[in-house]
Amino acid sequence: MVKDGYFYGLGLVIAAGLLLWLTSWPLALVPLLLAAFFLWFFRDPERSIPEGPGLVVSPGDGLVTETVRIETPAGPRQRISIFLSVFDVHVNRTPIGGMVTEVRYQKGLYLNAMNPASADQNEQNIVTVRGDDGVEVTFKQIAGLLARRIVFNPVVGSRLDRGQRVGLIKFGSRVDVLLPIEAVMQVKPRMRVKGGASVLAVMPQPDGAGR
Repeated sequence: MVKDGYFYGLGLVIAAGLLLWLTSWPLALVPLLLAAFFLWFFRDPERSIPEGPGLVVSPGDGLVTETVRIETPAGPRQRISIFLSVFDVHVNRTPIGGMVTEVRYQKGLYLNAMNPASADQNEQNIVTVRGDDGVEVTFKQIAGLLARRIVFNPVVGSRLDRGQRVGLIKFGSRVDVLLPIEAVMQVKPRMRVKGGASVLAVMPQPDGAGR
């Protein structure tokens, strides 16, 4: 479990105890239920990380809402968008192994994360990881209508393993993954994915690679 769950949960349990002491149990039930929700929300289950060359895994749990080709200053990219509801695990993981080459925090709006405009206009943390094969993958932690805090722990220069925990977004939110145009998609809209465990795409490998 993420430590935030204990922080919120313990505070609400103490509040429930005070209400029970000063008033009656029906009033204490509300903070107890909220404590149970926070302990459940900040769960952090173990995941089996797929092995193999060129695999790109999901940075978060949720629903794939879009797979689209976009134009960026660096050229065309493929973008996969994943919506995280309040019922999903909100711990984020890196899509590929490699070195963190850029971390950029962008202030912005708090549009509904289902809105395509949120990909550019919402508050977000933009991270680029370069794999040992030189392929770069960028993923965004995007604040949603309810999200008000984005956590990302590594720094530029950190080395990460595929599927490694890197942070979280509190409450409803969105994660986007920007892939090279040659990536072979393994998901489509309306599919559900799990952070670190679901393969989003596969990067073509040179002949003989991975043998």
